[in-house]
This record gives sequence, structure tokens and C-alpha cells, in this order.
Amino acid sequence: MAECGRKALSLLEAARSRYESLQISDDVFGESGDDSSDNPFYSTSGDSDSDNYIAEESTGNSGAGPPGALSRSQAQEEGWTETLQDVTVPPFKDTYGPAQKMPATATALDFFQLFVPDNCIQNMVTQTNMYAKKFQERFGSDEGWRPVTAQEMKAFLGFVTSTSVQRCESVLSIWSSGFFSNRSIALKMSQARFEKILKYFHIVAFRPSQGSNQGLYKIQPFLDMLQQSFSCTFRPSQTQVLHEPLIDEDPVFITTCTERELRKRKKRKFSLWVRQCTSTGFICQISVHLKEGTDGLAALKNKPQLHSLVAKQLCQNISGKNTIIFTGPSITSLGLFTEFSKQDIYCCGLLSTRKSDCTGLPQSMLVCSSTPAQRGQSRVMMKGSMSLISWYNKGHFRFLTNGYSPTKRGIIIKRKSGEIPCPLAVEAFAAHLSYICKYDDKYSKYFIFHKPNKTWQQVFWLSISIAINNAYILYKMSDVYTVKRYSRVQFGERLVKELLDLDDCSPTQ
Repeated sequence: MAECGRKALSLLEAARSRYESLQISDDVFGESGDDSSDNPFYSTSGDSDSDNYIAEESTGNSGAGPPGALSRSQAQEEGWTETLQDVTVPPFKDTYGPAQKMPATATALDFFQLFVPDNCIQNMVTQTNMYAKKFQERFGSDEGWRPVTAQEMKAFLGFVTSTSVQRCESVLSIWSSGFFSNRSIALKMSQARFEKILKYFHIVAFRPSQGSNQGLYKIQPFLDMLQQSFSCTFRPSQTQVLHEPLIDEDPVFITTCTERELRKRKKRKFSLWVRQCTSTGFICQISVHLKEGTDGLAALKNKPQLHSLVAKQLCQNISGKNTIIFTGPSITSLGLFTEFSKQDIYCCGLLSTRKSDCTGLPQSMLVCSSTPAQRGQSRVMMKGSMSLISWYNKGHFRFLTNGYSPTKRGIIIKRKSGEIPCPLAVEAFAAHLSYICKYDDKYSKYFIFHKPNKTWQQVFWLSISIAINNAYILYKMSDVYTVKRYSRVQFGERLVKELLDLDDCSPTQ
């Protein structure tokens, strides 16, 4: 039992280490305060993984900076100075919240179909039937197959979606007699029929003659449609974050798998980056690229170059609005932030001498001083409106920002040791990313556990999970929520029943 617990913990730590962009939250600075009652989406906990990151940052050689860093004389010539000036970000040039008012009678399915409407489902029907016909023309007829209908396709989506709210290790467990079976929905469709639809399921049946992303051609039209629906249904707040969310299975859940099942799981061949509203967790935009393939991005071996390009793709629709984006070490760089500032996009990012592109930054700010620093002590240098901050709290944390004035102070509240002073940018970074760092906990409520081998299907079910997550956020911000306060699990259960067209659609109490 103890060995199983250690295995679960090590897997959990390994999964968390993949958060290259989210190495910090309110808890990285210590114990968090009480949950905020003003924002229903804001929550904190007492967990912290800061010590590992601090140790890595603090063990560097104080005699030399990272590649691209400027010596003291070079920094002065480039305009970096310790003379600080106030910085003011112009007002946000956009409204915030749902783009349309949903009626008080709207159902979970209505919110979901803001992103996956009937015409999208009908396209799945058409393409699946086309693929089945072509497949059988080439490999022989399938006597057990009949063309799928729109109602069956909705039920098919419902069955797979149920693996998120019921935590099935396999969608086929629904029809079994074991622990993960679900007899309440199993009677809606036979397992044999489900497996036939699963065999032929397609979004795009045939390869197009041309296109920029041939590696994802079977899913790209759906991703484009989904992206457009995200933009049309919700307007994010001024503060947003770019990051790579945790999209693998719950690490503790994996420990229940046998070694044979683990060996059968293929390594994920794609990366997903998102732009996310820090006030609600709504995913505003997604960017998918193949680690191996023909999508162009795979050819970029330099990670900062790749992440910079991904950041530009994610922010191409927010220029001119005075948005403030938060970034992790793999994205943060002076060059990118300077380019964004010309588009009225302001930034606040965490720096790492190992993961960040430190070109053009003062070397003296990136290495640890031989003099021990005091907790809460900070040092700032400026170049124009850009501030480079070095702040100490059991280790050095460095930030690059033009979104917050270096002359303004903030605090990090700790339950045990009181308040730790810090620049306002540090407090803002911690506060706004507190929800995002808990994203895996909330998003995992809708994580679909069906694991196909084909990459395009993995991307599809992942995007469906994101759509359900966004649907719940819109539901929670609507008048419907004031009438029927469903939890995330209850909302997911209701959606499954509505997709399956079951008469009893009341959530489990």
C-alpha cells in the first residue's frame, strides 16, 4: 500500500513538472489565504511545489549569466537603469462576459451546442458514413454496419463524454458487469453498435488536395469551427494567460492501470497551448501542433522560438485592446514582449535562466548575489516601460513586465507568517494565475478518458472536453445558474443524459 502511494505521488510530481509555463501561483510564495467569496471561480489551496523550482534557480553560477544576457556596461548602453518611473496601462477596450443571453430554460445541451451545434454533428454523420462506404469498398462489406443517424451520433458523443463524469478507464466498460459499468445508459445503444460507429467515426473522411496543416487535416475543420464559436460566445477579461495545460490522465488514476495497459498507451504526439481568461477559466483560443509531422512548427527545434510563435498565434485576435497577458518562463522574453507592446498587448511573465530567452536582459539581474537577500526584498531595473524584477522569498523569482508599475507595491498574504511585501506585478501574477494553476483540478471533471491511438481522435476528444468546460462556465454565468445550481459533475451528468435523449435528465443529487 505504501509503495502504491509513493508511485502515485511520483506520477503526480512528474505530471506537475510538465507545467513549464506555470511554475508559480499564490501558493508558490507560501501558504495561501482564504478563498475569495467575491469571485465564484477563484479558489486557493495550501499546496506548494515552489521549493524545487527555487532550488534550481538558486544553484546557478553567480559569476556568469545565461546566453544573450548583457553585462553591466552593455545594459547601461542598452538603456537599462535602476531609476524607476510610473507605468500606467490604458483602460481595457472591450466588454467582458458572455456574448449572448441564454434563456432561463436553457439546458446543459443548449450550452454545449453553442460550441458543437447540430450542423456540426450532422457533418460527423455524413463524414462517418462516407468513410464507412469507402472503407468497405476497399476492404470488403461489413454486414453488421448500417449508416449512422444524427440521433445515434449524439448518443455516441454522450457515451464517450460519460467517461469523464463517471471516471471509466475505458468507454467499453459501460457495458461490462464490473466496477466501471453504467447500466443506466448502457441500454440506450448496444456495445456492438457503439463499436461499429467507433470503428468508422470521422470528422473529415478524405485527405484534402491542399492545406497548411496536413498532419491534422482530419480534425482541422472542427478545430476552426470550435475556435470561432469560442470567440463568438464569450469576451474574456483584460487579464489572460498563455499556457500549456495538463492534458494527460489524472496521475493518481493511472496507478490503477496494470503495467501492460501502461505499455499500450502511446506517447502523445501533439502539444496544446491555450489562451485562457484568468477571471473565469474560459478557454478563449487553442493552438495544436504536432511534435512529429508536417505542420511546420515541428521543424522548430529551438523551444523559445517555437513558444514565441505559438504565443503570437494565440494573441493575434487581441491586438489594440490593452489586454494584459501572463506568461510562464518558456514564453517570457524581452523581444516578444516588445513586439506585443506595439500591438497594445501588455505582458507580465515569470523568467527562468534555464527556460527563458534572456537575450537583452541585464546579467546582474539574472544571477544570485553573494549577499544573502531578505524575505520580501526586491530589486528592479527599467528600460522604457519594461521592468525586470528580482524578488526574494526563500529563493529568487524574476519577472518581466510592462503591465504593472514598478513603483507600486503589493503583498503576498501568508496564513502562518503574515504579509510578505512585493512589487505589484508579483502580487498580480500570483493572484491571476491562482485559478489557472488549479485548472487541472477543475478541468479534470470533464477529462474524457477514452484513449484512441490515432492522434486526430485524441485531439478531438480533448477539444470536446474543453468545449464542455467552457459550456459549464457560460452556464455558471447565466441566469439558468440562479435557478438550478448544478455542480460541475451534475452538469456533466445532465449533458450526458440529454445527449442520450433519456427521459430522466435530473442530475444525481
